[in-house]
Amino acid sequence: MSAQPRTVRGTHHHGARVGPLGRYRHRLQDERFAGLVLILGAAVALVWANSPWRGSYEALSSYVVGPEALRLDLALHSWASDGLLALFFFVVGLELKTEFITGSLRDVRRALVPILAAVFGMAGPALVNTVVQVVSGSGVYNGWAIPVATDIAFAVAVLGIFGRGFPPAVRTFLLTLAVVDDLLGITVIAIFYTERIDALALAGSLALIVLFGLLVRRRLTHWWLLVPVALGAWGLMHASGVHATIAGVLLGMTVPALTARGEHEALTHRFVSLIQPWSAGLVLPVFAFFASGVNVVDTGGIGEMLTDPVAVGVYLGLPLGKLVGIWGGVALLVTFTRLRLGNGVDLADIMPVSLVAGIGFTVSLLIASLSFDEADPQSAHARIAVILGSLVAAVLGAVALRVRASARIRGRAAHTHHED
Repeated sequence: MSAQPRTVRGTHHHGARVGPLGRYRHRLQDERFAGLVLILGAAVALVWANSPWRGSYEALSSYVVGPEALRLDLALHSWASDGLLALFFFVVGLELKTEFITGSLRDVRRALVPILAAVFGMAGPALVNTVVQVVSGSGVYNGWAIPVATDIAFAVAVLGIFGRGFPPAVRTFLLTLAVVDDLLGITVIAIFYTERIDALALAGSLALIVLFGLLVRRRLTHWWLLVPVALGAWGLMHASGVHATIAGVLLGMTVPALTARGEHEALTHRFVSLIQPWSAGLVLPVFAFFASGVNVVDTGGIGEMLTDPVAVGVYLGLPLGKLVGIWGGVALLVTFTRLRLGNGVDLADIMPVSLVAGIGFTVSLLIASLSFDEADPQSAHARIAVILGSLVAAVLGAVALRVRASARIRGRAAHTHHED
């Protein structure tokens, strides 16, 4: 989840030359670069989907491939969200397992404030979205869950760029909050976006997930052994009616997060280092490319989109809902309970972090695609609102981080001067 140390451009640390793919893979370890690649995928789709050649984008997005006999004859945009994105959620599962076993979530008492902040941070956007629908009289509540997600990669990247001067505990707070948010977001997808369940297919998928867990626990990690089992679990999960990305999360959480005798690193770390570049450099940009290609030109224009209560609920829910939920929730916790932030973190530091947590993007786009039928204009409205709301949250969060960092620096200078 964090950027790795950089090495000399164009070489490995052993001095061997690497090609363009090797340099690209290495640069993806930098969260800021990975975020730019993701934005590029979304931007290309948005431009293409509104260009004179938008028909070709729609044809590409709707192109069906896959075996019909296995119920896998899916459009390319469905392969991106149901198939490729499962790899991203596998990495999420690995990171969740690490955090629960050796990371920030292993001590629940210490992590309780960010854990509860994540809960408040999901309730706030859902409340804002619901209030917008009630006040507007739209009667459309399908999109309540769209703004509840936090895109961990983007949020941490913005904090890394604009959050210099904050104590390290602020980053830990955001990471813990975002990890719990991921877990809760996955739970929302599993519970609220499953219309029918094929019990036999689900049982088969869970059996293969257990088998995968037994294999990795025994350190039988040959790709030709694990990949077929994982694909089988994914395929059966998809056939069961439960969103197929859930298989990715469950598979990731079966991987041991503690080292065995003779190992130098945990299997979760090893798998993340192998798969994260594929996830950040291919899976997420391709998903963003297919999820962000909203045709504004032929759907009433940007004005109609942004005045649709569904869109308003999303682009207000992300920055405002997260601010109200996280900052307001933490303020209540530290005021009326014995819980404290500690480690040099003040309540004032949580305000910019709350705004940054409003960057929903990846998971919000996924939930938007699940909330409305593809042919429903509100599907496009919700997705463009995710992009706008995430952008607003990123800009406001960046400004708030710099203002708060400057205040911290002035406060330290005044304290030092007073002591002298």
